[in-house]
Amino acid sequence: MIESRLVVERPGFRLDVELDVAAGEVVALLGPNGAGKTTALRALAGLVPVTGGHIRLDGEPIHDTPADRRPVGMVFQDYLLFPHLSALDNVAFGPRCHGTPKRRARLLAAEWLERVGLAGYAAARPHELSGGQAQRVALARALAVRPRMLLLDEPLAALDAHTRLDIRARLHHHLRDFDGAAVLVTHDPLDAMVLADRLVVVEDGAVVQQGPPPAVARHPRTEYVARLVGLNLYRGEADGHAVRLEGITLNTAESHRGPVFLAFPPTAVALYRTRPDGTPRNLWEAVIGGVERHGDHARVLLGGPLEASADVTAAAVAELDLRPGERVWAALKATETHAYPA
Repeated sequence: MIESRLVVERPGFRLDVELDVAAGEVVALLGPNGAGKTTALRALAGLVPVTGGHIRLDGEPIHDTPADRRPVGMVFQDYLLFPHLSALDNVAFGPRCHGTPKRRARLLAAEWLERVGLAGYAAARPHELSGGQAQRVALARALAVRPRMLLLDEPLAALDAHTRLDIRARLHHHLRDFDGAAVLVTHDPLDAMVLADRLVVVEDGAVVQQGPPPAVARHPRTEYVARLVGLNLYRGEADGHAVRLEGITLNTAESHRGPVFLAFPPTAVALYRTRPDGTPRNLWEAVIGGVERHGDHARVLLGGPLEASADVTAAAVAELDLRPGERVWAALKATETHAYPA
């Protein structure tokens, strides 16, 4: 188990986060560039000195322990395999550094290469491996030392989309089998949702939200998290089912009093060129700020009393002649919104 408060100070930046990870748990650190995620990971590994706080692993303080003496396995974004060593000897390197005899270390390395599906590549040098194979060798090398703490810094970032899908599934399997504490840094929300038991969101050197992936996705508390999970997010004042935002009041299915967050997905917003018939609970006139391709749909950026994103089909873009500067009516069902205390 990791129990830590990581304080790292640099000119113009201060990291101060509390991070606890149970044995057998996988925690993903998420956040924008420069938030301090990798700094936190490297502080746990002993590669960045902490200026305050503490790090305890299974109850033992390790914040003053040199990096090479910490029971840590680490997978770097660029893998950092030794180019002059075979895959087998790359994996055996860690156990050898921990005093394991050469023959035993190579047997252990062979076992790990088999576990990651690379038994046939033991003699291959790093330049002969694909990106996915190199990632698996790096993971085997990290796990071969039997660490109590496993740290992964953007382990899938360098892979193409097809390889990433396969390696994500393999990594999920190995993380489930790891009985120590694991910390993963990633920018990809899908990696985090699939691989992690808990998300910790870091912005400007501080933790702004944490919890199980479904809870964070349903209750974003910052614009960054809302963008990450694909929601429109606002902060307002609730009076029953009405939520007063800046410039507009929206009706919701939930009843609250006081400060709340209000969120809804872009797919919940319907667009019309003329005011629609009927009585949608939420209706406002907007100006199109832009139209972007978003997967199989188009994302329409709306300005006006409520800045929002709306996802529509490509056919709807053509039929409604949705172009920047055009005025449209936006409708939103109260049942498609979600309000929760701020």
